Amino acid sequence: MTTTHSLEETTVTNPEVRKIPLEERDDIIVCENVFKWFGNFCAVNDVTMSVKRGEVVVIFGPSGSGKSTFIRMINRLEEHQQGKIVVDGIEMTNDLRNLDAIRSEVGMVFQQFNLFPHISVLGNITLAPQRVRHLPKAEAEDLAMSLLERVGIPEQAEKYPAELSGGQQQRVAIARALAMQPEIMLFDEPTSALDPEMIKEVLDVMRELADTGMTMLCVTHEMGFAREVADRMAMFDEGQLVELGTPDQIFNNPTEDRTKLFLDQIL
Repeated sequence: MTTTHSLEETTVTNPEVRKIPLEERDDIIVCENVFKWFGNFCAVNDVTMSVKRGEVVVIFGPSGSGKSTFIRMINRLEEHQQGKIVVDGIEMTNDLRNLDAIRSEVGMVFQQFNLFPHISVLGNITLAPQRVRHLPKAEAEDLAMSLLERVGIPEQAEKYPAELSGGQQQRVAIARALAMQPEIMLFDEPTSALDPEMIKEVLDVMRELADTGMTMLCVTHEMGFAREVADRMAMFDEGQLVELGTPDQIFNNPTEDRTKLFLDQIL
């Protein structure tokens, strides 16, 4: 089988982007005064932040603090009810054309792998490129195999999800998201459902993605990963963005008492 896609083509338009200082990159995600309610409960409360192209932002905080809801709004899996969200120059509205355009630019990896159990690994990865991007089957399979090589499990292509370990399934889920050639990757606690020995293999794939210049928002409690990979870290609590700073600032000199307390409890 001849591969027609280079690995660089499947992950990032410009692999040199991370060599450009953050302050010189454009904002690829802009959120202004964003709110989200579930009934009377305010899950996301007046959040304003932006993410630079090629930036890795780790979002952390206690359970129920609005982290997952916030990143799910970035590709409209949850609808914000007040404020503005702009993704790669496109404002998130109820216009389905905008929604389709944004979702084609944003890949997402969930806590649960959400693979189709009745379809092979190869089929899981090729389904969306064929149906949404209209890639020919052979081209989609070439792309899928290059991505399975990248995440380290090309030998699993013909297996079904139930035959794989949790770590392998999550790596398939990452490959499936990358198959749509997104500009942005969202990770919603991608290791929290894994056994401890499987966490490293998934984090290694995420580290490699970060090194290529992929824009990434990662909800995670993996503080070692955050310290090593993140450009900035965002502390959420009770739906609010409590503190935003570099890993050095967050770990060594947090300004907010709530951040200090949370870190004291988990480190």
